[in-house]
Amino acid sequence: MSEQERNTLYELMGGAETVRRIVEAFYPRVLKNPLLAPLFPSNIEPVMDKQYMFLSQFFGGPTLYSDVHGHPMMRGRHMPFPITVERADAWLGCMAGAMEEVGLPQDLREFLLQRLKGSAYHFVNTPEEE
Repeated sequence: MSEQERNTLYELMGGAETVRRIVEAFYPRVLKNPLLAPLFPSNIEPVMDKQYMFLSQFFGGPTLYSDVHGHPMMRGRHMPFPITVERADAWLGCMAGAMEEVGLPQDLREFLLQRLKGSAYHFVNTPEEE
């Protein structure tokens, strides 16, 4: 393993196994969240696989998502869904809970969530509902 590989967020968080555990802890939270659940299909497995691939790549691991699906273009891929600030907050809350559940240290969780906030709020495409 090269020096660069050892210093990625992906490696710091525990690599593939930890990313998979985060995804598996994250989606039950999403499916229980009344703001988020309606946005997801009943068969969540393909979504979980894509999230695993994306987060692996996003945090500096292998380019799994791009290798299979091309450039992430995540804002465009999320445009069909009404993403509000409230939903972005709920998504981040579910992710925070998942990271805590899998035992990531608080300082690492906070750093990873800070990285994810930029993306979560970049996907906002709908004003808050009245």
